[in-house]
Amino acid sequence: MTTSPIGNHLRRLRFDHGEMTQEALARAAGVTRQTVIALEAGRYAPSLELAFRLARVFGKQVDDVFFWRDDSVALT
Repeated sequence: MTTSPIGNHLRRLRFDHGEMTQEALARAAGVTRQTVIALEAGRYAPSLELAFRLARVFGKQVDDVFFWRDDSVALT
């Protein structure tokens, strides 16, 4: 199993928003529950469009939801 270099705070944000279910988040973002599961497990990096849609569900900026997991990679 490959882990995405992009981490996220989706699980915490779901619980901070009234213990939102994975299914409710999936519906709000227009994806399947399986996509939310893969994102939360770090097995899938979202497209830029999906990252924005997920951030919008929580009223957050994309970088409040997603972060670069590997600091050893230069982002120049």
